[in-house]
Amino acid sequence: MGRKFAYHGLGWLLLLLLAACGAENNMKKGEQFYALGEYFEAAAEFKKAYMRTPVKERKKRGERAYKAADCYRRINYTAKAVGSYQNAVRYKYPDSIAFLYLADMQRKNGDYKKAAQNYQTYLEFDPTNELARNGLESCTMAPIWRKHPTNYTVKKQPIFNSRRTDFSPVLYGDDFDQLYLTSTRPQATGGEINGITGTKSGDIFLSKKDDKGKWGQPERIESEVNSEFDEGACAFSPDGKTMYFTRCTFDADYPRYAQIYTSSRSDASWGKPQLLELTKDTLSSFAHPAVSPDGNWLYFVSDMPGGLGGLDLWRVRLTGHGLGGVENLGEPVNTPGDEMFPTFRPNGDLYFSSNGHVGMGGLDLFCACCDSTGLWTVENLKYPMNSPGDDFGMTFEGLHNRGYFSTNRGDARGWDHVMSFECPEVLQTVKGWVYEKDGYELPDGLVYMVGNDGTNLKLSVRGDGSFTQQIQPNVDYIFLGTCKGFLNHKEELRIDTSSVSREYVLQFPLASITAPVLVNNVFYAFDSAELTPESTQALDELVELLNENPNVTIELSSHCDYRGNDAYNMRLSHRRAESVVRYLIAHGIQEDRLTPMGYGESRPKVVRRKLTETYAFLHENDTLTEAFILKLPEEEQEICNALNRRTEFKVLRTTYGLFDKNGKILLKPEEKSVPDQPEEE
Repeated sequence: MGRKFAYHGLGWLLLLLLAACGAENNMKKGEQFYALGEYFEAAAEFKKAYMRTPVKERKKRGERAYKAADCYRRINYTAKAVGSYQNAVRYKYPDSIAFLYLADMQRKNGDYKKAAQNYQTYLEFDPTNELARNGLESCTMAPIWRKHPTNYTVKKQPIFNSRRTDFSPVLYGDDFDQLYLTSTRPQATGGEINGITGTKSGDIFLSKKDDKGKWGQPERIESEVNSEFDEGACAFSPDGKTMYFTRCTFDADYPRYAQIYTSSRSDASWGKPQLLELTKDTLSSFAHPAVSPDGNWLYFVSDMPGGLGGLDLWRVRLTGHGLGGVENLGEPVNTPGDEMFPTFRPNGDLYFSSNGHVGMGGLDLFCACCDSTGLWTVENLKYPMNSPGDDFGMTFEGLHNRGYFSTNRGDARGWDHVMSFECPEVLQTVKGWVYEKDGYELPDGLVYMVGNDGTNLKLSVRGDGSFTQQIQPNVDYIFLGTCKGFLNHKEELRIDTSSVSREYVLQFPLASITAPVLVNNVFYAFDSAELTPESTQALDELVELLNENPNVTIELSSHCDYRGNDAYNMRLSHRRAESVVRYLIAHGIQEDRLTPMGYGESRPKVVRRKLTETYAFLHENDTLTEAFILKLPEEEQEICNALNRRTEFKVLRTTYGLFDKNGKILLKPEEKSVPDQPEEE
């Protein structure tokens, strides 16, 4: 009997020794994973070590519970983090920081009452701690915000979401009909589970709208942008030609620091990524890129030295010669906590997420506006945009206060999903189109916008020649459309006070300097050079064009069809050209800027591609000669004859009035009502 109990006690001792040995091995593995930033793997080892540590070893259990909690906190396993921090506190973990992190996790779980108690406990140890004080204030404000929601509405968007993490949506395209997002869904590249998150490494996916405006399922972009590494949180230059994104590479022996890469668009695909070296610092992370609406600044997130603590928002100037020096945005944007996921609304407002400001839980969404002196004001977007969970990664549908964002609210695993948002507002906008007169869009065009409220902007156009800009009520605006190789075109706009949203549309048809330009809707009396009253509008527009381009001289020509006597047609066309010139002179255009020419039927029209869209029987570069026309059916013959009967102008000089008789340059003639063009940067 005694021998039996002796063996039994020896067995228990052996089990205890094995458990202790196993716990130490778990701790060793956990520390190795933790050093590499593989928090998911580290958490599992620390948890095992905690479970294998005898209850009577209170100090070790407290330390191991804290280490597991730290890992759970970093990978958004909030509920598990709460439990482990509570265990750390219960076993008297010696560092009071456990109370702060426990409070953070309880607040992130929406348990504001318990969180407030633990913030107060921590503040007894560190009364001036900004994060704890903001956290305590958050526990008071969050319930109030929830009871009094803002005008935002948020909705789930199942089409974008998977059973894994989906975040950081970015709208793209002239019509915002493409949406890029980051996802760890099974279709992501690579087969290994990421030791940091416990899911597959993220890739960049793309969803597109169909002809009916319905979003399609996201598909992984087929590009070297995606790899077996972790990619995500992408952004685009204003012209859409450059992608910036974050990549975290793998290394079995060293921690993995996030870096920013760029990819250029070639045709319909993204090219091979290139590392963007922001500094020579190789021990800091650089992530979450965002380009300012003017394209002059790249904003990003980093933990490099010189910040206010945690992750901060930084920026670097983008120039044609490379990158400028990096600068920290400072207070009040940055805090001792984490500021992440910057993005811009086209009006210049900066949106970002932070867990350091007063907020509802984890990462909250904030809007930062910068005044003319460079001072920032920061505002919490409150409920329902924010929640106890993490809310981040906004993208806007143009100038409208609507779009998409990501959140892990309501997900027990801490996985992120994409939602839509919209805030009703009265928004006045102007949409303009810059294109060649009688031709196609001019993607190289620029529009200068000047308002009597001090507005002075230079607007680039998109690939389809369009631009969209917000405008203010009770302001007079002048817009000057320009493009190299074309004459300028001016439009004026008066914005009245309105209680409803409205979009004004302006057209900027630019006349070519190198090709003849048709003057539409100029009519003459039958068999006469007399202008009809219906011609007034077209000729007044020509007067305005010449006033807007005071250094231009033109040849004004008139053309006939092949019918009738050649000599008679030549005389008639010349008299008609002279009639137009007399009208222009009578309306203030200098005579020496105008040269009338009549060409009769000697210069038949050459068909340009744009005209073939109206008349399918014509082809580009067809010349409407008599022989060509007579081969056509009678109805088509009449169309061609009408096309040949036309009034055109072509630019002869662009230096009128710039030089004196000795060739010395003069001051440019005053351009009445034309805005001063901003200097090129």
